[in-house]
Amino acid sequence: MLNHRLRFLSLSLGVLLIGTVPIYAGSPKAIQDQGKEMIKDAEEMVMHGGMGDAKAIVHHCAEVTKHADAILKALPPADDHGKEAAPHLQDAIKHCKRVAEMGDKVDPGASLNPAAKARAAAREAMKHLAAMKDSGA
Repeated sequence: MLNHRLRFLSLSLGVLLIGTVPIYAGSPKAIQDQGKEMIKDAEEMVMHGGMGDAKAIVHHCAEVTKHADAILKALPPADDHGKEAAPHLQDAIKHCKRVAEMGDKVDPGASLNPAAKARAAAREAMKHLAAMKDSGA
């Protein structure tokens, strides 16, 4: 609650002093940290798929989706690397939705294919997210 009040106060102060509303985007470090967590879940998702644990695949895929959504919302709109990462993040979400639709009652081999595609998309997105630091975004 205190965090929301501080954010509102700083936004109000910014509007008064500058006359414009700042656009909130995550810092490159925060976005990259979220991306690292996404990759960790993506790797565990495929690893559990290889072991035949369908519940773990679904769980980690939901986590990948959560991280990808958060990253998409935090991407700075003017950053080229963020723009390049966005379609890959959306692909990861799309493939994880397929896994969620299959559920944890299917043969883990069936959900492993879209899980592996989600991991590949997350890895590709992370390449672009890692480059954000270099651009000074």
